[in-house]
Amino acid sequence: MKITDVIRRPLITEKSTILREDGLTLVFEVSRDANKIDIRRAVEQMFSTKVQSVRTALAHGKMKRQGRYMGRRSDWKKAYVKLREGQELPEFLQGA
Repeated sequence: MKITDVIRRPLITEKSTILREDGLTLVFEVSRDANKIDIRRAVEQMFSTKVQSVRTALAHGKMKRQGRYMGRRSDWKKAYVKLREGQELPEFLQGA
């Protein structure tokens, strides 16, 4: 898997902002096929930093309706990546 296939986008939510305030935890939307080792390697290569731990969670898609038609959003996976002590956040996430 390529790095860009593993990490889809950073998640900027209220919860992830609170976790990021300690300066060590990042939250990403990742590929459903990616495992913790793939995510660790992708973050270390993309941001030139060292990862302490990776936690993953599956988010199940919601049922949505458009008029009388029902549909379902697809399931997706997110990863909580904790950086090692002494490592810094990437520049684009420091001010966010």
